[in-house]
Amino acid sequence: VDDKTLLMVASDRVSAFDVVLPQPIPNKGEVLTQITAWWLKQLENHLEHHLIAVDPDAIVTRHPELAATRPMWEKRSMLVTRTKPVLVECIIRGYITGSAWKEYRDNGTLANEPLPDGLRESEQLEPAIFSPSTKAEHGEHDENITYGQVVDLLGPNLAGRLRELSLETYQFGRQVAEGAGIILADTKFEFGLDHSGKLLLIDEVLTPDSSRFWPKESYEIGRGQPSLDKQPIRDWLDALSGWDKSPPPPNLPDEVVQAATARYEEIFQRLTGIPLADFQPPDFSQSQ
Repeated sequence: VDDKTLLMVASDRVSAFDVVLPQPIPNKGEVLTQITAWWLKQLENHLEHHLIAVDPDAIVTRHPELAATRPMWEKRSMLVTRTKPVLVECIIRGYITGSAWKEYRDNGTLANEPLPDGLRESEQLEPAIFSPSTKAEHGEHDENITYGQVVDLLGPNLAGRLRELSLETYQFGRQVAEGAGIILADTKFEFGLDHSGKLLLIDEVLTPDSSRFWPKESYEIGRGQPSLDKQPIRDWLDALSGWDKSPPPPNLPDEVVQAATARYEEIFQRLTGIPLADFQPPDFSQSQ
C-alpha cells in the first residue's frame, strides 16, 4: 500500500507438504483473516502485533485508493505494518503428533533433541516444546532446527524473546481453545521487526492453517486425531499412491474440498461462538 503498510490478502488456495494445490477451498481466506483478527483482539494486551485494521470500512478510510478494488479483497484482507520478517518459524508443540510423532517413533527425538521414553501418539507434552524450523524459500521444504541453531542465527537475545513470546502465546491460545472444547495441539508463529526494530507478531495467528485443533470430545491417546483444519486434504494425499509430495500436485475430489471448507467454518464458529456469516470484524483503532 505504501512504504510503511501492506494489504495482506488471504486467498482460498491451500498447500500441503509445502506444495500449493490446484483447487481453492471456498471461504478459507475469509476464515484465516477473521480468525487471526479475533485472536489478535484477545491478545492485544499481551503482545504487540502488526495488524492495523481488518474492517473494510476502516481500511478504505485510511487508504481511499483501495475502494475501487474492494470486492476483490474485503473480508479476506488485513492492513498491517510492514516488517522485516525474522527467518525462523516458531513452532510450538503441545502434543506429539504429525511429523514430530514420526521422528520420535523412529528416533526418540524431536528436531534431533531427545524426548522422554514411552510417549504415545497424540500424548500431551508437558511443558510444551519450542520446535523451530527454517523459513524456506517458496517451493522448498522447511527444515527443523535446534534452539541452539536459532541462537547461532539470531543471537541469544532475539532467540530467547522468540521462544518466550511463542510459548506464552501458545499457552494463552490453549486455554482459550480449551474453554471452547478444543485442544490446540500445535501451532506456528512468525515474527518481524518494524522500521524501529520493534519485534511484532506477524502473519496469520492461531488459524487452522498454522495450527492443529482437535475436538476435545474425540481425543484419545495412542492414535491420530481428527483435526478441525485441512486434515481431510492431508489424509487424502497421504493415502494416495504415486505422488512423491513434489509439484505438480494431484487434483482434489469435490468431496475433499467440501470437507475442508466445513472444517474451516466449524473451527471458526466453535472458537468465536459466531457463524462466519454473522461475524463483525473487530476494531483495532484504539490499539494504534
